[in-house]
Amino acid sequence: MILDAGVLISVDRGDESARVFLTAVARSGTRLHTSHPVVAQVRRDGSRQARLAAFLKTVTVHSLDDGPSVGRLLALSRSSDVVDGHLVHLALRLGDDLLTSDPDDLTKLVAVLGPAGLRVHRWQ
Repeated sequence: MILDAGVLISVDRGDESARVFLTAVARSGTRLHTSHPVVAQVRRDGSRQARLAAFLKTVTVHSLDDGPSVGRLLALSRSSDVVDGHLVHLALRLGDDLLTSDPDDLTKLVAVLGPAGLRVHRWQ
């Protein structure tokens, strides 16, 4: 499962929904992924974000090392959000679903891929 910033923010805040989600993930063995740009969106002060820091140790964090492919996806979708484009490209590469608090932008990006089989799930 590919996570966007909204999920990480909920974990950082200690929201009940995040606790329930993490319990379900632990039981199911689902592997979690995100990107370094998403982490950059939410990580501000490690001394105040211990919960987030601990959670990120359990998540595979991917570098933005596929810029040309992300750029092509953005061009096809007429979008400009590099972070969202990277998440969709990552989901396509890994064959995973996306979990986001803002599904509209990601759904637009996924739509240009055709029947790629990617699903966008709404967080909260």
